[in-house]
Amino acid sequence: MTHARPACPCGSGTSLAQCCGRYHAGEAAPTPEALMRSRYSAFALNLTDYLLASWHPSTRPAELAPDDATRWLRLEVLGSSEEGDAGQVHFRAVFREGRRFGVLEEASRFRREGGRWTYLDGSPTVTRLKPGRNDPCPCGSGRKLKACCGRG
Repeated sequence: MTHARPACPCGSGTSLAQCCGRYHAGEAAPTPEALMRSRYSAFALNLTDYLLASWHPSTRPAELAPDDATRWLRLEVLGSSEEGDAGQVHFRAVFREGRRFGVLEEASRFRREGGRWTYLDGSPTVTRLKPGRNDPCPCGSGRKLKACCGRG
């Protein structure tokens, strides 16, 4: 009997264990994009300890409360680069809060120190989405909203 392994929330198409889960377990992310994807997955899974640990000490908040109200649906990496110990990732993430949908877009900056990448800061913008019942679901499933995240 085989058990399906949970898919990674970052959308890589691989299992959580093969993808972001290994970074959550302590392995150093090899690139700024890998760290950003693992942080997105950590937000989706409410892994606040990992989020704080992967945040640069100079910009890290003192605490980060779990957010059970936000459901992260889809991540799209628009671009990433690294030069020496500095990196940048531009991404778009779709989320749902209650019956409302939104998009967080951010150009994030990362810094590598002691061989580990950390999130430094970013310039986020949030836009509300108002999909109709017959529009494609914002989660990216390819189905209509009414047959996917809009059920119930």
